Amino acid sequence: QHDKNPVNWYAWSEKTFALAKKEHKPIYVSIGYSTCHWCHKMAEESFENEEIAKLLNKYFICIKVDKEEMPHIDSKYQVLHKKLNNHPAGWPINIFMSNKKEVFFMSGYIPPYKINEYEGLKTLVPSLYHKYKNHTLDKKIQEIKKLSYDTNEISNIKISKQTLIDSINDNWDELSAGFGGTSKFPEVSKIHLMIDLGMNDKAKEMLNVMAMRGLYDHVDGGFFRYSTDVDWEIPHFEKMLYNQAELIQLYSRAYKLYKIKLYKNVVIESIAMLDRFFLKDDLYFSASDAVVNKNEGEYYIFKLSDIKIALSKNKYKKELEKAFYSCENFKSFVHLNFQTNTRPKGYKEFINELKKIRAKKEFPFVDKKINTAWNALLIEALFESSFIDEKYKKQAQKSLTKLNELMFYKGKLHHQVIGMNEPSKDAFLEDYAFMIGALLSEYKITKNEFKLEFAKYLLENVYYNYYRNGIWYADEERTIKADSVDIHYVSALGKMLQNLKQIYKITSNEKYKSLLDDSMKTLRGKLQKYQANKPSLARIYLKD
Repeated sequence: QHDKNPVNWYAWSEKTFALAKKEHKPIYVSIGYSTCHWCHKMAEESFENEEIAKLLNKYFICIKVDKEEMPHIDSKYQVLHKKLNNHPAGWPINIFMSNKKEVFFMSGYIPPYKINEYEGLKTLVPSLYHKYKNHTLDKKIQEIKKLSYDTNEISNIKISKQTLIDSINDNWDELSAGFGGTSKFPEVSKIHLMIDLGMNDKAKEMLNVMAMRGLYDHVDGGFFRYSTDVDWEIPHFEKMLYNQAELIQLYSRAYKLYKIKLYKNVVIESIAMLDRFFLKDDLYFSASDAVVNKNEGEYYIFKLSDIKIALSKNKYKKELEKAFYSCENFKSFVHLNFQTNTRPKGYKEFINELKKIRAKKEFPFVDKKINTAWNALLIEALFESSFIDEKYKKQAQKSLTKLNELMFYKGKLHHQVIGMNEPSKDAFLEDYAFMIGALLSEYKITKNEFKLEFAKYLLENVYYNYYRNGIWYADEERTIKADSVDIHYVSALGKMLQNLKQIYKITSNEKYKSLLDDSMKTLRGKLQKYQANKPSLARIYLKD
């Protein structure tokens, strides 16, 4: 997508860093992905802008990173950005650093020109370069360098069921449910933790809100990536495979526990959406875009006249109009956002009419990369949902077989590929973690010993290549430590430790318990300090 940009992009590689040192230039890194709306916007405004491209090429060595191709690089800088700015960057994330990889400036989306107090790239690029060359950023570099140190934090705060409950309550939005002051993400690991803690009322409140407000696609099924507002009304219209996978598994668990029909409907509709738009040859594509014809949300939103037509013959028209915002809430269009916690009467008929209208629209771009971790995450969700319909187990088995055939060869797992080509990118910790999770899910249901043995084999492989002295690494070269931050989906580290606990329960082999204990010792300080904000670790600590 950036092939024809006038920006002289380089790959993230040692060769590129050597070039930066040779030319005595600092480095600009742009991390994004193929279906990211604001990445497209920044590309159109700045990277395709000859004037700004000229400045970037003059002052910096410019590196483009696909966060799906290099999740360990993305995760490292997302975590650092959160430490520096007290909130995650999302995408795009822009990093300015020395040719020794010393960061001196980080930001999310940057406009091309100054808007109010926000600096634009046209003035920011030369300003940062000259400050860097004049050594006025040296102090900032040292401050950020300290933040980047991953120390084993010490805390005297105890971890208990009550401290975790208090931690969740401290951050809970009483008005709109969920967590966050400007936008809302479906923090699946945290909702699982709430269920583990018996916080059922809050868990159900969040499940209801996510399923009924604007985060959910009421027409096709499935969830958007996040809500741009605290009230869950208007989403960022991308659909990510990892979101669907985690939320399908969450709503399956919730339906089994609470027997609420809405949750079952969400599972069935979300899987049907994936099968329709993402599934090919038993594997699932990575994501769909937010934009059609350069218009954000065009496929998903409706004209007010469309809504009136869809309601015109519905005998529950008045009840439906009370239940959702039948007004222009997204620019001059309507995005469905129900204010009830259950589907009102006439819902099905109303949605069927809207399906007819949407059928005439162009579906957004689909990123057809096959990502091992995300497919494995979805396969696990299908297994966990198979009590709802046996066909989900059959699809999960077919997909797991196909994923193994495509991405595991020569004794190694691989990360991603486009089409059915031979993959060349070695796996990351997250690929192993989620693949092992998928294998253990099948074993739990089918008691297929081969799946358990394969999971143990992969665990031995990942232990040998990604682990040293109590520390797990995100990549096989062990250049970047795996983090325990469940930012966008459960952390690879959290998932790997959950796998260890599960395998120990199955086998009673003390070596798995010893490895888990050693790993948790290293992470205990973080868990004590951050409590429920490390939900995947907290779940391991809580469960027997």
